[in-house]
Amino acid sequence: MSDFRKSHERKLLDELFRGYPGPAFAIRLWNGWQWSSLPGEKPVFTVVVETPNALRALMTEPNEVTLGDAFIRREIDVEGDIFSAFSVAEYLVNRPRGPLRQVMDFLVRTGARSERWFHYGARHSALRDRASITYHYDQPVEFFRPWLGSTLAYSCAYFRAESDSLDLAQARKLELICRKLRLQPRDNFLDIGCGWGGLILHAAEKHNVRAHGITLSLNQAEVTQCRVDGAGLAQKCIVELRDYRDCANLSGSFDKIASVGMFEHVGPGNLPHYFHTVHGLLRAGGTFLNHGIARSALSPVRKDSFIDRYVFPDGRLATLSQATDAAESAGFEVRDVENLREHYELTLRKWVAGLRRNEGSLRNCVSEETYRIWLLYMAGSAAAFHRGEIAVYQILLSRLEQGKCRLPLVREDWYATREQEEEGIEA
Repeated sequence: MSDFRKSHERKLLDELFRGYPGPAFAIRLWNGWQWSSLPGEKPVFTVVVETPNALRALMTEPNEVTLGDAFIRREIDVEGDIFSAFSVAEYLVNRPRGPLRQVMDFLVRTGARSERWFHYGARHSALRDRASITYHYDQPVEFFRPWLGSTLAYSCAYFRAESDSLDLAQARKLELICRKLRLQPRDNFLDIGCGWGGLILHAAEKHNVRAHGITLSLNQAEVTQCRVDGAGLAQKCIVELRDYRDCANLSGSFDKIASVGMFEHVGPGNLPHYFHTVHGLLRAGGTFLNHGIARSALSPVRKDSFIDRYVFPDGRLATLSQATDAAESAGFEVRDVENLREHYELTLRKWVAGLRRNEGSLRNCVSEETYRIWLLYMAGSAAAFHRGEIAVYQILLSRLEQGKCRLPLVREDWYATREQEEEGIEA
């Protein structure tokens, strides 16, 4: 690169990042030339730009999709702290856009949505929801197991300290849910969106309940059934490939219900139907724990979303107030709300560490593109939790029985002692 070209690029980058408030970073081009946001200060991370097209993605009014595309194709990479690198992405995405670019972005979004409607019908129809869940979850379980850990819990763990192992924190989360629900022996317990079965296995083994799990993912249903059979819990656990909207024959069947990490797929417009359906499945006096991600009321709704394109098609997060309003309108009483935002950031950081640590074996299970989608998604989500744009809430709801909720006056029994945790979080 000539001295004139270097000077030109430096001026462009200086102007582009004028006012950038984040940590010191560097940009290194494919020819080895490097620019620093704070010359003389060691960069926290370096954005490696491998092609001229990727440089244009950074400089020409970028959005989440264009930057994500470049990362997936390895045209852009990050050396150093990948979590801090999202300060650059956030700064670039939130810069004002020219009118022509706004029109182009609108056309791209409209085309993608029209294609989904043509193939799968309206957003959050049963067929389209099944397609979205399948797209996200039906990777081979060998891809998930190395970084999710022994519980295969794909949701926020619960930490006493940052140094806690992921397996311990996930087991603690499963036990906390059971304790909040106050599961009793022989309770009929339903897990809506049961994933790979971690919660129903824990509830059946530790609390001696009859556990029923439903999921829209064939992969998850098959893996869960294998885990149930392997644990010798077939007499206590049932798993089905079933939509929560297709449970009319189960009306009033359950003493306790949980939904962990499934609520995000419902969509804000469907929340009244979701909570009304769950209310109908629950016996009077029963409790329902909804564990799910919500966006801050001050968080902007992304118009050009990497997650919508590559991770959760049709995903739309509700706010906490939207969720509790819909729950109360369906007949529930809100008994408790706990924000686990910091816990999810810790969980995601451990997942990212697991993805990176096991990259070689994981890329034997999935393509490099799929691996990099998950890496970017996990790291970006950790950054969003850190900023407070999103949080994860455990909402405990009660279906009253003639004004009674069958819950004790205090909550001390929710929390396991350290001795109980050391014994495997025994109930």
